Amino acid sequence: ALVEKALPATQPEPETEAPSSGSDTGLVGHSPAMRELFRQIGRMAQVPLSVLITGETGTGKELVARALHQESPRAGKPFVALNTAAIPDELLESELFGHEAGAFTGASARRIGRFEQAQGGTLFLDEIGDMPMDAQTRLLRVLSDGEIHPVGAHTGIRVNVRILAATHQDLTALVRA
Repeated sequence: ALVEKALPATQPEPETEAPSSGSDTGLVGHSPAMRELFRQIGRMAQVPLSVLITGETGTGKELVARALHQESPRAGKPFVALNTAAIPDELLESELFGHEAGAFTGASARRIGRFEQAQGGTLFLDEIGDMPMDAQTRLLRVLSDGEIHPVGAHTGIRVNVRILAATHQDLTALVRA
């Protein structure tokens, strides 16, 4: 009985939800650092630029990406997440850009890639620092041209996708190396 009586006095205050629209982002907190994060998400969500989210493994980078999408003008469109480190190097290009039937052994039908799946919405590329260099080069081409080339295709496909990327790597140090 004493524990039950004392329990309400020791319960922490419920954490406040962010961002302002009340969307279910999964992010909670009321510390100054979290309030600043919510402000940054609110500002960046309205800017139609690609965003790189950095932080240690397990710190909620995908939650930040989902919040950026949910608070953006693209919120009603698809949010497609892909952990680039979990895809074998030889399949990553097909996973991102899709492929045509007959493009390689086992490609019996056309398959749309993650860029086409996210058309009009947001593509979240997790662990982009672990992506092979040749795939990064093809990704850079898509970012500059706004056009993908499925494996085995003869023509490109225009895409309208906002890219959010995350990594736990120190990309500046990797570039220097």
